[in-house]
Amino acid sequence: MELDWQDRAFHHHIATLIDALDGPDFWTRMTRVIERFVAFDNWVALVFIRDRAPLVCAESPMPDGTVDLLFGAYLEGMYQLDPFYINACEKPRAGLVTLAEVAPDNFRMTDYYQRYFKSNIIGDEVQFNHPLDACRTLIFSLGAAHHYAERDIALFAMFAPWVMALMRQRLPHEPLVATRAADMADAADAINVAEGVPQSGAMVASGAVLCARGVGGVDYASRFEAVARQSGRTPLTAREIEVVRQSLSGFSTRAIAERLEISFETVRAHKKHIYAKLGVSSQSELFALFYEPHGREG
Repeated sequence: MELDWQDRAFHHHIATLIDALDGPDFWTRMTRVIERFVAFDNWVALVFIRDRAPLVCAESPMPDGTVDLLFGAYLEGMYQLDPFYINACEKPRAGLVTLAEVAPDNFRMTDYYQRYFKSNIIGDEVQFNHPLDACRTLIFSLGAAHHYAERDIALFAMFAPWVMALMRQRLPHEPLVATRAADMADAADAINVAEGVPQSGAMVASGAVLCARGVGGVDYASRFEAVARQSGRTPLTAREIEVVRQSLSGFSTRAIAERLEISFETVRAHKKHIYAKLGVSSQSELFALFYEPHGREG
């Protein structure tokens, strides 16, 4: 089989990428290999953690070198509305994940899409996901100002095996991942000690148990309760909080009913009660209340 110069160059870049596995520029090198074949405009490597803000491993720099304020707002709370984050927490799986696969039916009508996604990522996004345990997923995201064509998605899918393999090999050299794993182990030990579980030969609490107990985390329910309390509004029930979160994420009333296994009319009644309790009259006001500082102050 004959190889042309592009094939040779590709294999050369893969070799340099493998050499960079333990270096600080690994993620940047990864993007340079992929962008030779598919155009994209921004990238980020994160660790999604259930009920906790994502950890940033690396991100693409701003063109002018300034701080990305929108991404800061994402990390402060809007990640809770990210369809990729929601999917990784609810249905963690390894491999390529596209926006079309995870976006709720009303995603493009949400304030999250209009105020963050459309402004920051603009057009489309794909992610390579590698679940680490029951509540953590290492992700490598590529965002574009344009909509990825069918050929682009096919190329991402073709690259997925070696991208995923390199992500797995990168883990021991990712300080934030190692630190979080140690924190979880310490938390598991603390739980075992508190509950009188012998440490010698005992099974350490699993990631699933730690996630269920919310160790070290602040979930969206806690956020909503705190905002309502601080603003003097009537607290929401657990079901109402779930309806708010799913509604702000872009799930239609019918989709929420299916996900929560309740009737369409029940969801509508919940929304009516939510608006009355919080003193808002629109979805935008609801978004501002929980995800914009001036909304909470108002």
